[in-house]
Amino acid sequence: MTFIAIVGATGTGKSDFALDLAEAFGRTGRGADVVNADAMQLYRGMDIGTAKLPQGARRGVPHHLLDVLDVTEEASAAVYQPAARAAIDDIIARDAVALLVGGSGLYVSSVIHDFRFPGTDAAIRARLEAELAELGPGLLHARLRSIDPETAARVDAQNGRRIVRALEVIEVTGTPAAARLPEVPVPWRPHRIVHLRSDRARLVDRLDARVEGMWRTGLVDEVRALVPRGIERGVTARRAIGYAQALAELHGRMPQADAIAETQQLTRTYARRQVSWFARYREATTIDADDVAERGAELARQAALD
Repeated sequence: MTFIAIVGATGTGKSDFALDLAEAFGRTGRGADVVNADAMQLYRGMDIGTAKLPQGARRGVPHHLLDVLDVTEEASAAVYQPAARAAIDDIIARDAVALLVGGSGLYVSSVIHDFRFPGTDAAIRARLEAELAELGPGLLHARLRSIDPETAARVDAQNGRRIVRALEVIEVTGTPAAARLPEVPVPWRPHRIVHLRSDRARLVDRLDARVEGMWRTGLVDEVRALVPRGIERGVTARRAIGYAQALAELHGRMPQADAIAETQQLTRTYARRQVSWFARYREATTIDADDVAERGAELARQAALD
């Protein structure tokens, strides 16, 4: 039995489409569960800024790998991969349909492809993190670019955590990441990919409005409640788009208008990177995000014949 990955940029309606698809499967007599593939939705308490569906909006469809990390814990694709695959195996063993849903490209790819994560070296990691603190991400990204330009092109030049990890892996393995990846990815198990896409202008308008809505519906209060739970100590959570800006506003380092504007800009940039990442899934069925209802029912009917 195949599983279905539903991917696309933030704001393309993946969560709602997954529920529509799950209901369409229900009409064919098959159950369907959602497995989260959004790195930030792994965190408990990070709901508004991640557009996490509240329990009452999930239409009775079981969801897995939501709210499994404290904000002080580090999210990583290497830890996520076995957990997501175990959830998918369990769903399929129950003769239900597994829907892998999210926009974190590396997380999705780690599940659908037979990708094995290199190990870590604490001493190398500590040295690189010390260099990051002393030199800043720009110089380390330049080093990565000189060693492994393909990986550097995919890593945000300000994302110190990912730059350090990329440099660590190169030292541990002795080869750049591009040299370790097969030209044609090998699937972990049979799957289908549905790629939701949207006209860029419409998507930008939707993303800008979503960010404004996050502030209206209480993102700053959500972040205020996460401070005593340790979000400022979190390696991953405190840097999440929207959360870093809300923290800056909360502590008086940034006025609200600037926090909103910066979040909008970073969200648009992130969406562009997602579009580029998922464009490599050439076998995907591409669906216009503004015209999904009939396509979901059609997809469920086709999959029911598998």
